[in-house]
Amino acid sequence: GNMSLGMVNAKQSFGPITAPSMDRSVQCQGVRFGKGINDRISPQERRSRRKLSIRKKVSGDSERPRLTVFRSNNHIYGQIIDDVIGHTVAAAGTVEKVVKEQIADKTPKEQAEIVGKLLAERAKEKGVEKVVFDRNGYKYHGRVAAVADGARDAGL
Repeated sequence: GNMSLGMVNAKQSFGPITAPSMDRSVQCQGVRFGKGINDRISPQERRSRRKLSIRKKVSGDSERPRLTVFRSNNHIYGQIIDDVIGHTVAAAGTVEKVVKEQIADKTPKEQAEIVGKLLAERAKEKGVEKVVFDRNGYKYHGRVAAVADGARDAGL
Protein backbone atom coordinates (compact mmCIF):
# COMPACT_ATOMS: atom_id res chain seq x y z
CA GLY A 1 0.00 0.00 0.00
CA ASN A 2 1.53 3.16 1.27
CA MET A 3 5.15 2.09 0.96
CA SER A 4 5.02 1.18 -2.73
CA LEU A 5 3.27 4.45 -3.58
CA GLY A 6 6.15 6.35 -2.00
CA MET A 7 8.60 4.39 -4.10
CA VAL A 8 6.76 5.21 -7.32
CA ASN A 9 6.73 8.91 -6.47
CA ALA A 10 10.42 8.82 -5.63
CA LYS A 11 11.20 7.23 -8.98
CA GLN A 12 9.16 9.77 -10.90
CA SER A 13 10.67 12.79 -9.17
CA PHE A 14 14.12 11.30 -9.68
CA GLY A 15 13.70 10.59 -13.40
CA PRO A 16 14.19 14.03 -14.93
CA ILE A 17 17.24 14.70 -12.76
CA THR A 18 19.23 11.74 -14.03
CA ALA A 19 18.08 12.00 -17.65
CA PRO A 20 20.25 14.94 -18.77
CA SER A 21 23.43 13.43 -17.36
CA MET A 22 22.73 10.08 -19.01
CA ASP A 23 21.90 11.43 -22.43
CA ARG A 24 23.76 14.62 -23.18
CA SER A 25 21.83 15.46 -26.32
CA VAL A 26 18.60 16.17 -24.43
CA GLN A 27 19.19 19.44 -22.58
CA CYS A 28 22.94 19.70 -22.50
CA GLN A 29 23.55 21.52 -25.73
CA GLY A 30 25.15 24.91 -26.10
CA VAL A 31 27.43 26.16 -23.40
CA ARG A 32 27.03 23.29 -20.98
CA PHE A 33 28.18 20.65 -23.41
CA GLY A 34 31.81 21.65 -23.40
CA LYS A 35 31.96 21.70 -19.62
CA GLY A 36 31.24 17.99 -19.34
CA ILE A 37 28.58 16.46 -17.21
CA ASN A 38 28.82 18.23 -13.90
CA ASP A 39 28.54 22.01 -13.85
CA ARG A 40 28.72 22.29 -10.10
CA ILE A 41 32.45 21.58 -10.00
CA SER A 42 34.45 24.75 -10.51
CA PRO A 43 37.54 24.69 -12.75
CA GLN A 44 39.72 25.18 -9.66
CA GLU A 45 38.07 22.20 -8.01
CA ARG A 46 38.59 20.13 -11.14
CA ARG A 47 42.26 21.09 -11.20
CA SER A 48 42.70 20.20 -7.55
CA ARG A 49 41.14 16.79 -8.21
CA ARG A 50 43.50 16.19 -11.14
CA LYS A 51 46.34 17.37 -8.93
CA LEU A 52 45.51 14.81 -6.25
CA SER A 53 45.44 11.93 -8.68
CA ILE A 54 48.79 13.03 -10.08
CA ARG A 55 50.30 13.42 -6.63
CA LYS A 56 49.23 9.89 -5.74
CA LYS A 57 51.61 8.64 -8.41
CA VAL A 58 54.31 11.33 -8.25
CA SER A 59 56.44 11.87 -5.19
CA GLY A 60 59.93 13.31 -4.99
CA ASP A 61 62.77 11.97 -2.88
CA SER A 62 66.38 13.10 -2.46
CA GLU A 63 67.40 10.87 -5.37
CA ARG A 64 64.77 12.22 -7.78
CA PRO A 65 63.00 15.29 -6.41
CA ARG A 66 59.77 16.53 -7.91
CA LEU A 67 59.75 19.44 -10.33
CA THR A 68 56.41 21.13 -9.85
CA VAL A 69 54.96 23.94 -11.93
CA PHE A 70 52.62 26.72 -10.96
CA ARG A 71 51.02 28.70 -13.75
CA SER A 72 49.23 31.96 -13.04
CA ASN A 73 47.73 34.15 -15.74
CA ASN A 74 50.80 36.36 -16.01
CA HIS A 75 53.62 34.33 -14.52
CA ILE A 76 54.98 30.83 -14.24
CA TYR A 77 56.97 29.34 -11.38
CA GLY A 78 58.88 26.12 -10.92
CA GLN A 79 60.01 24.43 -7.74
CA ILE A 80 62.10 21.36 -7.12
CA ILE A 81 60.88 19.66 -3.99
CA ASP A 82 62.17 16.78 -1.89
CA ASP A 83 58.94 15.36 -0.48
CA VAL A 84 60.59 13.13 2.09
CA ILE A 85 61.77 16.10 4.15
CA GLY A 86 59.29 18.54 2.60
CA HIS A 87 62.10 20.79 1.46
CA THR A 88 62.33 23.02 -1.62
CA VAL A 89 65.72 22.36 -3.20
CA ALA A 90 65.51 25.06 -5.89
CA ALA A 91 62.95 27.51 -7.19
CA ALA A 92 62.57 29.94 -10.08
CA GLY A 93 59.82 32.12 -11.45
CA THR A 94 59.15 34.91 -13.93
CA VAL A 95 58.78 37.40 -11.06
CA GLU A 96 62.46 37.44 -10.11
CA LYS A 97 64.61 40.43 -11.08
CA VAL A 98 67.21 38.19 -12.72
CA VAL A 99 64.59 36.61 -14.95
CA LYS A 100 62.67 39.84 -15.58
CA GLU A 101 65.64 41.35 -17.42
CA GLN A 102 65.95 38.31 -19.70
CA ILE A 103 62.28 37.94 -20.58
CA ALA A 104 61.33 41.53 -21.29
CA ASP A 105 60.32 41.01 -24.94
CA LYS A 106 59.87 37.23 -25.13
CA THR A 107 56.73 35.15 -25.66
CA PRO A 108 55.22 33.39 -22.62
CA LYS A 109 56.51 30.02 -23.82
CA GLU A 110 60.05 31.34 -24.20
CA GLN A 111 59.76 32.88 -20.73
CA ALA A 112 58.69 29.52 -19.35
CA GLU A 113 61.64 27.83 -21.03
CA ILE A 114 64.04 30.33 -19.44
CA VAL A 115 62.49 29.59 -16.04
CA GLY A 116 63.03 25.88 -16.69
CA LYS A 117 66.68 26.40 -17.62
CA LEU A 118 67.34 28.59 -14.58
CA LEU A 119 65.65 26.02 -12.38
CA ALA A 120 67.81 23.27 -13.82
CA GLU A 121 71.00 25.29 -13.27
CA ARG A 122 70.08 25.95 -9.65
CA ALA A 123 69.22 22.29 -9.10
CA LYS A 124 72.55 21.22 -10.63
CA GLU A 125 74.38 23.42 -8.15
CA LYS A 126 72.61 21.53 -5.37
CA GLY A 127 73.66 18.24 -6.94
CA VAL A 128 70.32 17.19 -8.43
CA GLU A 129 70.66 15.32 -11.73
CA LYS A 130 67.23 13.75 -12.21
CA VAL A 131 63.76 15.00 -11.39
CA VAL A 132 60.24 13.69 -11.72
CA PHE A 133 57.92 16.20 -13.41
CA ASP A 134 54.69 17.17 -11.68
CA ARG A 135 52.37 19.04 -14.03
CA ASN A 136 50.26 20.03 -11.04
CA GLY A 137 46.85 19.50 -12.64
CA TYR A 138 47.68 21.50 -15.75
CA LYS A 139 47.67 20.00 -19.22
CA TYR A 140 51.19 19.10 -20.35
CA HIS A 141 51.10 21.72 -23.07
CA GLY A 142 52.29 25.22 -23.84
CA ARG A 143 53.95 26.99 -20.93
CA VAL A 144 53.87 23.95 -18.64
CA ALA A 145 55.61 21.79 -21.25
CA ALA A 146 58.05 24.62 -21.99
CA VAL A 147 59.29 24.64 -18.40
CA ALA A 148 59.97 20.92 -18.69
CA ASP A 149 61.73 21.36 -22.04
CA GLY A 150 63.86 24.18 -20.67
CA ALA A 151 64.92 22.04 -17.73
CA ARG A 152 65.65 19.16 -20.09
CA ASP A 153 67.83 21.34 -22.33
CA ALA A 154 69.84 22.45 -19.32
CA GLY A 155 70.45 18.79 -18.57
CA LEU A 156 67.92 17.65 -15.96
